[in-house]
Amino acid sequence: MKTSLLLFCSIFIVQAISLAQDSTVVIPKRIYTTKALKDVKPPLIDGKLNDESWKNVPWEDSFVESRPDENTTPSNQTRFKITYDQKFIYVGIQCLDNEPKKIVKRLSRRDGFDGDWVGIFIDSYYDKRTAFGFIVSAAGVKGDVFESNNGGNEDDSWNPIWYTKTSVDADGWNAEMKIPLSQLKFGKSKEQVWGFEVMRRHFREEERSVWQRLPPDTGGFVSEFGELHGLMDLEPQKQLEIQPYTVGSLKTYEAEEGNPFLDGNDGHLAVGLDAKIGITNDLTMDLTINPDFGQVEADPSAIALDGFQIFFEEQRPFFVENKNIFDYSVSSSQAGNTFSSDNVFYSRRIGRSPQGNPEVSDNEFVDQPENTNILGAVKFSGKTKNGWSIGVLESVTARKQATIDDNGTRRKEVVEPLTNYFVGRLQKDFNNRNSYIGGIFTATNRERLTSDLDFLHKSAFTGGFDFKHQWNDRDWYVGGDVIWSHVQGSTQAIQNTQESIAHLFQRVGADHVGVDSTRTSLSGTGGNLQLGKIGNGHWKFETGATWRSPELELNDIGFQRRSDDIRHYTWVGYQTLKPDNTFRKVGVNYNHWSVWDFGGNFNSLMFNTNSWQNWKNNWFSNLGFNYEPISYSNFALRGGPRLRESPQLSFWNGIEMDGRKKLRFDFFHNGSKAADNSFSSYYAEFGIVYQPFNSLRISASPEYGINKNKLQYIDNLDVNGETRYLNGTVDQRTLSMSFRLNYTINPNLTIQYWGQPFISRGRYSDFKEVTDPLAKDFKNRISPFLDNQITLSDDVYAVDDDLDGVSDFSFDNPDFSFVQFRSNLVLRWEYTPGSEIFLVWSQDLSQTGNPREMLFQDLQDNVFNNEKPQNIFLIKATYRFIL
Repeated sequence: MKTSLLLFCSIFIVQAISLAQDSTVVIPKRIYTTKALKDVKPPLIDGKLNDESWKNVPWEDSFVESRPDENTTPSNQTRFKITYDQKFIYVGIQCLDNEPKKIVKRLSRRDGFDGDWVGIFIDSYYDKRTAFGFIVSAAGVKGDVFESNNGGNEDDSWNPIWYTKTSVDADGWNAEMKIPLSQLKFGKSKEQVWGFEVMRRHFREEERSVWQRLPPDTGGFVSEFGELHGLMDLEPQKQLEIQPYTVGSLKTYEAEEGNPFLDGNDGHLAVGLDAKIGITNDLTMDLTINPDFGQVEADPSAIALDGFQIFFEEQRPFFVENKNIFDYSVSSSQAGNTFSSDNVFYSRRIGRSPQGNPEVSDNEFVDQPENTNILGAVKFSGKTKNGWSIGVLESVTARKQATIDDNGTRRKEVVEPLTNYFVGRLQKDFNNRNSYIGGIFTATNRERLTSDLDFLHKSAFTGGFDFKHQWNDRDWYVGGDVIWSHVQGSTQAIQNTQESIAHLFQRVGADHVGVDSTRTSLSGTGGNLQLGKIGNGHWKFETGATWRSPELELNDIGFQRRSDDIRHYTWVGYQTLKPDNTFRKVGVNYNHWSVWDFGGNFNSLMFNTNSWQNWKNNWFSNLGFNYEPISYSNFALRGGPRLRESPQLSFWNGIEMDGRKKLRFDFFHNGSKAADNSFSSYYAEFGIVYQPFNSLRISASPEYGINKNKLQYIDNLDVNGETRYLNGTVDQRTLSMSFRLNYTINPNLTIQYWGQPFISRGRYSDFKEVTDPLAKDFKNRISPFLDNQITLSDDVYAVDDDLDGVSDFSFDNPDFSFVQFRSNLVLRWEYTPGSEIFLVWSQDLSQTGNPREMLFQDLQDNVFNNEKPQNIFLIKATYRFIL
């Protein structure tokens, strides 16, 4: 099946390549020629642009609109100058405005501004794929971003050291920038040629204008830059930055009587070090010793009933910066629905919560570590002038022990072994930067696994090869990747992997897989192949195929939801290129997917159509529909047979007000329903943002979800040697609200608050067992228990199959109510560039509620009336030495 599908895709791609014709209009590259500062004092960075040194170079103007009406004259022009010396690039920008009193100067912390802004983007590698962006708002708020994948990936966690000031005058507003050459990467040529772009946002008109024309139907961003010439005899600068930190924390919580580990408070003092060392001008080594992430915002609350792990974004600064170099998505696509969060490297595995849990008796107490300490990590990354992207990451996490107390007698039990993580990533550009090939290798090695941790893999390795080729001015592309995995461990560890939710080798009726309890290793493959067109005209498309073999296992250092999956996908999109009397821009899309497993079973056929609209008044809206006439699940019965699911129709719809308004709202909802009413769901989110003045922004986002499923898995029970597939009807209600307050005293001093009460409650009824999982009609798939067959006592259901008055089997009441409240209050002061002080107050409360109670009452009883949540108070200070 896999071979035939890939052969078909290969033939289709070859035919499409042969038919593609070059019809792209060539847009001339603009050139700005700068001059070095000689015998003149560098400009003072005060935003005034009146220094003598600015007379050294000419003004450059003639910007064109990029959106909404591309290649027209903007409402207000922009002009700039660039000069340099042996240490810095100096940029002066004048944003002309015929109504300077209406310039919008909204404050926020770094990278989070809105209002009027202007930015420069420098492709100092001149590889037409990567760029460094330096942006400043009219209020003086800095933004910086590292662009990769030709603008397809943006890393705004990149925080270089640079200097900027702005001012407003009768002609508009001005920005002055001073950028150390040490923050850029370039080669050793006598005369440098860099890619270069300047972009301005004119807030009142919601207009973007650019120096180098940027049509909306181009195949990328960085590749379309103009050129910066005149950079003579620049010496590459090696970075050397050291940032020690110290942190003191105090945790308070409700004491537990008799528990020696929970006496009501814990204190902690720690020191650590971050460093950034330039090995060459192109390649940088980042290292961290005993890192602290106490100021990082907590993950949002979530609960899922399908058994699969939930993906959370990485937020820790060390792992976020330069993450694009290490990214290796297994099957990202324009069409979606390919488990695109699956990745060979998922950095949140490093420093995870300990995976072991000690066995204790009723009179024993446990001090269980919350996280695994990262003893140290080093990251070597960058891109050379000749097109090599290099990333190497090495990290060691500590051996962690839980302490068990039995009336003063204590023992320790290992809950996480000493573990070494390694990631190596390599890519090479060629063919005039229109193509690349690359590879990745990861290794996870755990030391001295005790019998209590024998369920973990002793070692895990993954490798991969990826490529992409673009032609016709990067409008067309063909790309893909192939990956493999190999895990080793005890027979118990490998059997656990085979039986895990991602694999389920034990499932009934799947002849192509089976549990082998003698195995001590497992190897698998996966990959993706796609062809697409993203530029030159209204129409875009992508088609491809992806697969994950039954044995593929990435979850030691990667992220993978499921295996045993082959799917074909196609996406076709249409977009307008010019605004009209109703819309600024409109897009319409069509998608379809077909899914098989490696046993040849056809598991899904789904169609989608959707559209998004940017209206004339700058409102946004979208609407989409899915129809799935064929659906089977290998995972719904958790090791039971393949289950037929009813045809379903689903939708989503959203509307968002003009984001420039001080008071604005958005609304999004989606839902699904089976044709036979065997399941339905509905989710709604309402967001409101209020910015009463430039320095204060308040937002709230209440969310409510309903999930009704007549075939919700509960358990697989062994009754007299026969497996009974127990299911029920679940009525799940989920309610939450995220609240944010951002107060910016100045761009370097901010106060931020985030809080989220959350409750998810599930009530089960109409218990049944699956008896004919492939039956076409829902009622023929199940055998419901009669009212007189099932009784509830002491939170346990007893089932009397034959009505003889004797219970044949029992199961726990599956009703649940999970209540949580999380919040962060952070004061951040960047007292000198790159050096910060954080004051943090965090709250965390997680507990079980009452499933029979109403949502609001349960939330009030467990959150708002709780007098003793867990509080964490933290002060962290860093100082950044630039050597």
